[in-house]
Amino acid sequence: FHTGSLSFVPEQRKMLEQGLKEGITVPAGLIAFGRGEALDYLLGEKTTTTAKKAATAAAAMLLLSKKPVLSVNGNTAAIAAKEIAKLAKTLNALVEANIFYPPKKRRKLIAQKMKKFGANVLGTVPTKKIPGLSSSRSLVDEKGIWVSDTVLVAIEDGDRTEALKKNGKKVIAIDLNPKSRTARKADITIVDNAVRAYPLLEKEAIRLRSKNAAEL
Repeated sequence: FHTGSLSFVPEQRKMLEQGLKEGITVPAGLIAFGRGEALDYLLGEKTTTTAKKAATAAAAMLLLSKKPVLSVNGNTAAIAAKEIAKLAKTLNALVEANIFYPPKKRRKLIAQKMKKFGANVLGTVPTKKIPGLSSSRSLVDEKGIWVSDTVLVAIEDGDRTEALKKNGKKVIAIDLNPKSRTARKADITIVDNAVRAYPLLEKEAIRLRSKNAAEL
């Protein structure tokens, strides 16, 4: 067993614990983080060459998209709100809150968190339901994910990724487990810690945004 401290983990744990106090995250979310923590250690807490290539492809796909949406759940809002807001601004993309576990007010709390970093968040009062999903993850905003062509998800459920795909969406996933259903079903999967992946995506988007559609 590894007994040392991982460079990213202590700070992320504090963020998640704070998110729990604020009502953004739930205990189950901390368990999910623990799984990712173990996998990140196996990666050496570094962004691999494969992940970098995936981020380049993902940035190109997002730039080519007419209606890209960055889906944000409790965990990602807790650990990467600033980075998500910056990426959304760079891409001119929408941000939408989406949760699995109650209470419903978490959607508004996530939106409030994101607003501190300049992002206006959809999904606080979802009016549409993705066909093929029975969980609360099926509830989406009619101006966001419902009409999107590309959705970026992180720390996500495989059933939602599959449902989005079946409903004609391109899906980009950030997932530390390359064997997860989300990672396997997404069009592009960045196997990396979300804290590293979002800034990398922004960097690649800035680098590529002057390219024409054929180059992308």
